[in-house]
This record gives sequence, structure tokens and C-alpha cells, in this order.
Amino acid sequence: MTDRPLPAEAAGSTGTAGPAGPAAPAGPVSGGPADRPTADAWAALGGSADLPARVSFHGPDDVLPSGLPVRRLARATVAVCSLAAAELAALRSGGPVPAVRVDQGAVATAFLSERHLTIDGRTPVSFAPHSGFWRTADGWVRTHANYPHHRTRLLAALGLAADAGPEQLAEVLGTLPAEQIQERAYAAGALAVAVAPASTAAHPLVEHLAVGSADVGPARPLGEAPGDRPAAGVRVLDLTRVIAGPVATRTLALLGADVLRIDSPRLPEAEDSHADTGFGKRSTRLDLAEAADRAAFEELLATADVVVTGYRPGALDAHGLAPADLFAHRPDLIVVQLCAWGWTGPWAARRGFDSLVQAGVGIAAHEAAPDGRPGVLPAQALDHGTGYLMAAAVLRALTEQRTGRPGGRHLRFSLAGTAAWLMHGIDRETAAPGVAAAAATVAGAVEPGETAAPGVVAEPYDPARWLAETDSAHGRLRHALPPIGYEGAPADWSRPPGRWGTDAPVWR
Repeated sequence: MTDRPLPAEAAGSTGTAGPAGPAAPAGPVSGGPADRPTADAWAALGGSADLPARVSFHGPDDVLPSGLPVRRLARATVAVCSLAAAELAALRSGGPVPAVRVDQGAVATAFLSERHLTIDGRTPVSFAPHSGFWRTADGWVRTHANYPHHRTRLLAALGLAADAGPEQLAEVLGTLPAEQIQERAYAAGALAVAVAPASTAAHPLVEHLAVGSADVGPARPLGEAPGDRPAAGVRVLDLTRVIAGPVATRTLALLGADVLRIDSPRLPEAEDSHADTGFGKRSTRLDLAEAADRAAFEELLATADVVVTGYRPGALDAHGLAPADLFAHRPDLIVVQLCAWGWTGPWAARRGFDSLVQAGVGIAAHEAAPDGRPGVLPAQALDHGTGYLMAAAVLRALTEQRTGRPGGRHLRFSLAGTAAWLMHGIDRETAAPGVAAAAATVAGAVEPGETAAPGVVAEPYDPARWLAETDSAHGRLRHALPPIGYEGAPADWSRPPGRWGTDAPVWR
């Protein structure tokens, strides 16, 4: 059985997945056929077809259990990010591309980083009381009200007082149809999505958009860099929020980039979330409607290499941050954009988070309990997986600018695109093969996906192996270690997260 192809690309984009071999087993394999999801994602990113064969996996198989192939998605996204880092490291060192060896335990732990985080022994709350699944008059709805302004808007949309509790919310939601709740919330700028059956929308995994043909000359030379910091000297403006964008830029910072996150002082941020995704980065606040702050931003942009955004399509246009405006000023930029629901269609401009996309595209219904209550993936895998794909795209773009066509790159991602790949582009496993089964597969004894002989015990998963403790401005953090795996890859973050919005708006 082979994996289905990636969903069709959107009009005007490129980067469809190319042919690849059968799926590699989960154990420590090298020199064999490429893992199919890894090869597909790598092809979608424009990578050379021969490199995925350098990827191998090891570690526990019993991670991220789900009715959908979450483990395969997770390890593939980390694998292509690791391979893109290895490719850039080879370019900057003048040596061969290092082998990539991804630990499935490290991947699973990183995909649950926000849940493993503790701050001085305290475990942050992932979802606020007004967030979650609720029964409606005709089904279920999922709300997201972690930020105070979203909670206030949700309650107002339903005619409730600003201090209404979850019990009052549940009572009102139970009297209304799910889609009516969804549309009332949308009109009020709140977040609620009706739990829907599986979507057949063909959102692409990545879109490569054409950039103007201005003569930009050779890409800025980056010089040599240590193998564990292949993005050293790269300047990244991070205009993203929870969770995919910050995971992408956290990974670029891990690999040596100077990442400066910029937020509006008018939008709140959860310090606990920043403590999870702020490793290696700095963070400042600028009001682009104010002349002085705008001037500071323009000065940063003038020497940036990469701009990563995570806002709804069109949300930044009024500030002169539409891709066309950015390329008009800097035709050599790498611009990577992220949205929730895809870049075309009636939902493109809607707000969204991983949990809401899971509800809206059919994942929550697929993972439902026997009593019909909607379910969730074992991790916010759309967020984390998309984050590693975005980081991989930046790393690949840096390499391409210096080995092929110079000039700008415009890449777009969406949580809906990653969800479509998970649901329709990766084969589901009936059972996860153990390490012995993996070796048997390579020898031709069993087919990929079959289990090993009775009595064989796979390596158990203990997340503690991939957790560490670090002192920070937030306090003592217990946190996940980075999962990037290639020969010479960094084993830990370069610096702990600082306080959100407290750094100067300057490059290092």
C-alpha cells in the first residue's frame, strides 16, 4: 500500500510532491528507500529527490497514538526541517550533506512542548474554561477563548454578560444550532466552529508564489558557520503568534538565526506561551501606526533576510506589510506566510487556531469517542507540524538563493493544508512496527506496517529523556529539547526565553 499524493496545489503555485519510494519503517534504517511522507514533503518544498534517502528514524514507536497518521506526519516534518538544515550546513561548510537521524521520542516530546512545560514547578493551563467542545441544539461546536478579548467577544455574541461562567455559556449554546453559533461568533470577531464531517477541500501543503523579476543580483553572502548553527547571520523578523509560527522561528533561532519577534502593544500575549516558544529569540513591541515605531520597523526591515507572518490574509496589508509591498522595497526577501483556513475560499479571512481547524475539517469528528463526543489529536500537530515545515522552507530558500536563482521567495502555508495532508495524503497505520520489525522490513521479511514476531518488545517511550531544566527570566523552566536531528545538530536551545516584548528593536 502506498501513500496518496498530496492535495492539488492552488492555482498559480508550484511545489507538488514528486514520486517517492515505499514508506520506511519506524526503526533505525539507513541506506534504504525514503520514507514516503518525508519524500513527499521534501518534494513539496522543492528539494532534491535524492536527499530523503539520507533520512533515518529511530526511537520509540508508541508515540502520538491516533486514528490518523500523526506519528508519521510529525516525524516527517521534523525530518525535512533537519534535512534542510543539513543541506544549508553543507553549503556553508563546503562539505557533504550530513546524514539525518530523527528520534521519534524527541519528536513526540517536542510536539507536546507546551504540555511538558513547567515554570517553577507550575504547569500552565493550555485551554481556558470557556474554550472547548460544547453540545448544541443539533450537534457540537468548538470554542477558543484563551485570550480575554476573545472570551469577551464570544460572550457578547451570545448575549451573555462579560463575567458569565462556563455553565451559563453551556446553557445558551445548548439551545442554538452549531452553524448559527459559528456565524454569530465570526461576525463578532469571536472564535467558534461547528464540528463538521471530513472535508474534501484540496488545500496545498505549501504554495510557492512568483516574485517580481527585479534584478537583485547575488544573494547576500553568509560566510562559513558552525555545523550546529547553519543559519548563523540570518536575520528574521517574526510577526507570528500561537503556535505554528513561533515554533518555526524558535527552530530558526535554534539553528543560529537572529530572530526578533515583533508584536503590537495593543494585542495581549500569554507569558506562558511565550515561555514555551521564545527560546533563542528576542521580543519587542512596536505600534506601526506610530511614526517612531514605524521608523524603527523600517530600519529593521532594511537589513532583514526573512519575514515570517502568522496573521489572517490581508490583516497586515494596512500596515504596508502585504507581500507585494515588502518585495517592492526588498525584492530579495524570503517571505513566509501562515494562515488557518487556506489562502482561497470563503473561510480564508477567518481567524483560527489548531483546535478550531481540527473541528472544522473533520478531524474532531474522526477522533470522536463512542458516545459521539468529538475528539482531538494527541498533540496540536497541525501547529507543530506546520511550524517545522515553515522553518524548513526558510532554510531551503536560503540554500536556493545561493545555489540557484537569487532573489525573493514567497511561500504560503496553512493549518488546513497540513490537515488535508494528514487526512488524505498519508496512509494510516494499522499497527506501529517495533524496532525488530523495522529491521525485518529492510531485510524483506515483512511488509512496511506489519508487526514483528510475538514477544518482540519495542523501545518504550519516556518523555523525561527529552526534557531539560533551565533558569530563565520566567523562573525555572522544565522544557522539551529540540528534535532536529542531523550529524552536528544542536542538542539544546542557545538561550532561554526572555520576557515578552521587553527587548530593544535592534539586530544583534
